Amino acid sequence: MRKCGYIILLLFITLQGFAQQPYADSVFNAHIKTIEFYNTKKQASFPQITLQSGEQVLLAFDDLRGGNRNYAYTLEHCNRIWLPSNLSPAEYLQGFSDDRLTDYTYSTNTLQKYTHYELKFPNDNMSPKISGNYILKVYEDGDKSKIILTRRLYVVGNRVAVAADVVPSADPSLRQTNQKINFQVSYAGLNVQNPNNDIRVWLMQNGRNETGVWNAVPTYIRGTQLVYNDVSLNDFPGRNEFRRFDTRSLRLNSERVGHIYRDTAYTVTLLGDPLRNQEGYSFQYDNDGSFFILNQEGYEPRRDADYAHIYFSLAANKTDKDGTAYVVGKFNDYKISDDSKMNYDPIKGRFFTNLFLKQGVYDYEYIWVDRNTGKPDDVLLEGTHFETENDYQLLVYYRPVTARWDELVGYRLLNTVKK
Repeated sequence: MRKCGYIILLLFITLQGFAQQPYADSVFNAHIKTIEFYNTKKQASFPQITLQSGEQVLLAFDDLRGGNRNYAYTLEHCNRIWLPSNLSPAEYLQGFSDDRLTDYTYSTNTLQKYTHYELKFPNDNMSPKISGNYILKVYEDGDKSKIILTRRLYVVGNRVAVAADVVPSADPSLRQTNQKINFQVSYAGLNVQNPNNDIRVWLMQNGRNETGVWNAVPTYIRGTQLVYNDVSLNDFPGRNEFRRFDTRSLRLNSERVGHIYRDTAYTVTLLGDPLRNQEGYSFQYDNDGSFFILNQEGYEPRRDADYAHIYFSLAANKTDKDGTAYVVGKFNDYKISDDSKMNYDPIKGRFFTNLFLKQGVYDYEYIWVDRNTGKPDDVLLEGTHFETENDYQLLVYYRPVTARWDELVGYRLLNTVKK
């Protein structure tokens, strides 16, 4: 009997180890670069569309292997925490359940050869039937196990109204560093029996899921309006404006470029970056972490912008004995990985790395991972200020007790400066 219990426990632990992880924006092939995914109404915007509205998202990426690859794509409906909702494709897709990528072009007049692929969705071959979270998968050679990339797509069925405001932190000690978000959800168009269970709101800063927080229980209910203004919730570090560099030209140095070298590939050395955790705020225009592919010497940046090795260096006032620095932005999905990890030069006392990036304008920041705690922290290197301009995305999910999936019934984009 004891042996049987041990086997059951071992099986349970094994199954836990194979539990599926939530889908995320990821790249699974090192040759795939410069992934863009946004609503076509505005370049680099949040990948959100309204159900059956005619809105589309654009997916674009480069394959540095060149040539013509056999790529296809599919969509899978997910629940609010990005696990499969276990619906059949016929329940959530109109048209085909998968389709080929047929829009591609070859690079021209570039040292780095590549093939550029694009896809607009929804299209005549495939469109969503219901609202919710969708994961877009691109795979190779008709084999869905050979996924090259995934992107999160938000399809909104507007059934609630969302109002939101940025207010000073309720904690006096945080008023110089934080931005507090209060909001209300009006659900008169929904059949809500238990607001505390049927509705969940996900709130994140600049589209970064690692900053997100769930709002499950409203502070109070006023008729058919849920009010979320608890003093202890949704109090975000304002962080700092993103750093940026400009490689639209590989002939002339821009503001943050120190040197440009041309050999078998371009090499760009950026000016050294200082630590920015000082108290005073300094305004600097940024794109909230995004990047834009641009080329001053060409005609069509998607196919004639070149790639360059971009060298970053940071004076962190720390060493590799204290921890590790990483350079991140939307260009690498803010991933803390070996690709974004920086090395330490004990002679110069700086962290450095190089990334292979396409010409354009890029936002970026540095994240510190302490050796002892293993906790990522960008505020330690970048600072935080209540004046910082940020976007906040509010996503309202609805799932009554009898439902089989999470609907995405509301979306609100809030900017701390633009009203």
